[in-house]
Amino acid sequence: MDLPSNEFKRQLARPGVTHGLLTGITDPAMAEVLAATGFDWLLIDGEHAPHDVGSIMSQLQAVAAYDIPVIVRPEVGDTVLVKRLLDVGAQTLLVPMVESAAQAAQVAAAMRYPPNGVRGVAASVNRAARWGAVDGYLQGADHEVCLVCQIESVPGVAAIEEIAAVDGVDALFVGPTDLAASLGLIGQARHPDVLAAVDDAIERIVATGTPAGVFAAQPDLIERWTGLGATFVAVGTDVGLLRQAATDLAAALRTRG
Repeated sequence: MDLPSNEFKRQLARPGVTHGLLTGITDPAMAEVLAATGFDWLLIDGEHAPHDVGSIMSQLQAVAAYDIPVIVRPEVGDTVLVKRLLDVGAQTLLVPMVESAAQAAQVAAAMRYPPNGVRGVAASVNRAARWGAVDGYLQGADHEVCLVCQIESVPGVAAIEEIAAVDGVDALFVGPTDLAASLGLIGQARHPDVLAAVDDAIERIVATGTPAGVFAAQPDLIERWTGLGATFVAVGTDVGLLRQAATDLAAALRTRG
């Protein structure tokens, strides 16, 4: 059996912009529904949703039949947690609140096998290697993992160039909502100072030659930040879309009396 290819990592290397959705509803049926809607990628949110490693694996299994890459966002870039997520089949991790090159280097090491890193070796008993059925998994796995560091604080923005330079960091992703809070403007992600900070972050990421991503749920912000060079954009969440659609439907029914 061939080593599974990381399509998201290949998307990063191609010209153009990709769009993805965050899934926080933990039922694997939701991830499967979203996998067939035409987005370029999905992000399973283990930071803000009540996921554990087992529920993330269930969502990876549900989506596996569909031609869409999946990113997993853990709650933290802990070395043991990274190992477990890779072992259940995650290939791309988006690690939140990265604020230094040292932190990025620790996560990058956790994602790769020795001598290039510290990932624990157990290919015969993990889903990533199809329980030992993938020929050459241990030799090829490092080439198929992808690390995206999330920049969402004032210290993280200050360290963009150093983080981007870390061996094993494949892309940087800007989180406007947490960055707003870090700037003392919590709940004001569209404040001019926040928008300017995101602009600056994206331009500096692009200047390093590193792919830049961002969360942008409004069309004007998508246009603004892709215009500055962002090439992968999270454009919404399953919870947000479900709530908005239900709210709109209820409102429309009320107007009919």
